[in-house]
Order: sequence, then structure tokens, then C-alpha cells
Amino acid sequence: MVDKIRCAHILVEKQSVAYNILERINKGESFSRLAEQFSIDSSRRRGGDLGYFGRGVMVKEFEKAAFSLSKGQVSQPVKTQFGYHIIKRLD
Repeated sequence: MVDKIRCAHILVEKQSVAYNILERINKGESFSRLAEQFSIDSSRRRGGDLGYFGRGVMVKEFEKAAFSLSKGQVSQPVKTQFGYHIIKRLD
């Protein structure tokens, strides 16, 4: 079992916005550029990069989705108390 993973995310307030961004990612647009443009989280300055984190650090819904991704994979929008996240596993 992996102890730590590295992810980036894009956090938005509305589910519809999250799905629109995901569609753009799936069409080949840059995840990091879209994070810089749309994310409401401070990680936007780093293209959404959250760095490495282990289990028990992120909120439950985010952690479950992040640890289920393969390297390079992008999640469907994940709802948490903060809004809707699109998560990309970097490492």
C-alpha cells in the first residue's frame, strides 16, 4: 500500500463548472493552466499542485478519490465541504 502520493487539484464552487473544466481537460487542455485560471484554492499559484501527502491529511472524500487514482489519472468531480475538486494524481 502506498504511504504518500502527490496530487494536484482544481477546486470550484459549482458542480457544473467542475464538469465543464473536466471536459476541457479530457480534450487536451493543460490541467495546471486550468487550475491557475479557475481554482478557488491557494494551490492555483502552483497549477493546483498539493505536493505529497499521506492518509489522514485530506478530508475523507478527497482522500478516497485521490488514493484510488493511478499516476496521471484525473478524477471525476469530487464533492467535499469546500466545493468540487477535480484531482490529478502526479506521483
